[in-house]
Amino acid sequence: MAETLSEQEANRRTSLQKIRDLGIEPFPAAEFPVTATSKGIAASFKDDAPQQDVALAGRLMSIRIMGKAAFAVLRDGEGDQQIYISRDDIAPGEDKAMYNDFFKKYLDLGDFIGVKGFVFRTRTGEITVHVKELTMLAKSLRPLPTVKTDEEGNVHDAFADPEQRYRMRYVDLIVNRDVKETFLKRARIFDAMRKSFQEAGYIEVDTPVLQAIPGGAAARPFATHHNALDTPFYLRIANELYLKRLIVGGFDGVFEFSRNFRNEGMDRTHNPEFTVMELYVAYKDYRWMMDYIEGVFTAAANAANGAPTATFQGKEISFKAPFKRITMCGAIKEKTGQDVLELDEQTLGELCKKHGIEVTASMGKGKLIDELFSELVQPELIQPTFVMDFPLEMSPLCKKHRDDDRLTERFELFIGGFEVANAYSELNDPIDQRERFEAQLKLMERGDDEAMFIDRDFLRALEYGMPPTSGIGIGMDRLVMLLTDNPAIQEVLLFPQMRPEKFD
Repeated sequence: MAETLSEQEANRRTSLQKIRDLGIEPFPAAEFPVTATSKGIAASFKDDAPQQDVALAGRLMSIRIMGKAAFAVLRDGEGDQQIYISRDDIAPGEDKAMYNDFFKKYLDLGDFIGVKGFVFRTRTGEITVHVKELTMLAKSLRPLPTVKTDEEGNVHDAFADPEQRYRMRYVDLIVNRDVKETFLKRARIFDAMRKSFQEAGYIEVDTPVLQAIPGGAAARPFATHHNALDTPFYLRIANELYLKRLIVGGFDGVFEFSRNFRNEGMDRTHNPEFTVMELYVAYKDYRWMMDYIEGVFTAAANAANGAPTATFQGKEISFKAPFKRITMCGAIKEKTGQDVLELDEQTLGELCKKHGIEVTASMGKGKLIDELFSELVQPELIQPTFVMDFPLEMSPLCKKHRDDDRLTERFELFIGGFEVANAYSELNDPIDQRERFEAQLKLMERGDDEAMFIDRDFLRALEYGMPPTSGIGIGMDRLVMLLTDNPAIQEVLLFPQMRPEKFD
């Protein structure tokens, strides 16, 4: 089937051939020796210094032709750099075609070029590269979206449709410069956290993505099949059980930035593929983890914003320690007047219905309490808040509370109205753990497709003995949302999941 081209795309194919007719290769193989960047030029240029010769490469973003000369903007990986091109410099003698045809007619916005020249300051005060040599590096066969701004500052024809932006992130990164800054901040956040863990002596590890038993969380997995083993496998929903196996094996502290997969809904805080950082430290408990992780979050905020603060959707959030601490059941009682620990499943269901929460037969006591909390308390937790001491039914991998065996030693960290982290004093009693898994199996039989599978190898590992341990999982995508003021998780994922695109 013949490719259907727009008029602009057809014109660029014609320009491509014309460039070749001039004896210029539009996709050369040879290295272009870059010696400078836009950011470096701006930082190092001094008017009274000796002439600075540079070689710069990037994408052509604008051209202003003025007869025998032109000004253009070249965008490299660090920013924009103005360049000045004179016909007599790049087309000396009688060879005017290099300028009149190649540069004026066949070079398009979006093309990659390399330039060599020297840096000077224009009469209007702009630092500019005076081009002495120009090299074609790659022809752009599709036009970039045109962004126009009227006299009142209103933007028209911008590449702003979210579906287009997520599908064609490569275009989004070119024309919407703030998008790239989000992902640069994301990298700095990851680096800062990794540095915090490494300085504390914890070891970064890798655990399996394909798992025979999808354990470590209550979620519906993606299923696949391993042909060589003729065995069903699952994409991991969490890496928790593998990291705890390493604590059994003798590591005192391990962490992993883990790509996880959950076959569930998509909304502004959920994507089926997401990144979690999980950390497990031997001989610690959840109270220690609250104190420790405050410092990690402060470091992440400083890395992103240069200060332990962030503005998220118009609200100023402080990441300075200490964070507020509340109990889950106490917070629900404050809203309902009811102690949910004293209520049976039927009464809890009635309380949920009273507050407009839909109740189904598959929902056990833990799920009902979770729904009450999510509806009545969670939206108000804007500043960093540790919600502590979850009911036993909600935490099948967590140690029972030392003061009340109806509770567990668990906290979740909420910021901006949603959960960012989940942590436990880890359950290390293999008999208790087996009973919790069996309770999850009963929920699965009632139709709860997010109930946990029984991982018998993990139970065997616990039977060899695991020291007291504290573990935490941090939703990295949500943390990046908060620190970069992005309201949707898709904005902080380079390539979020989308319905497959149909091509003609």
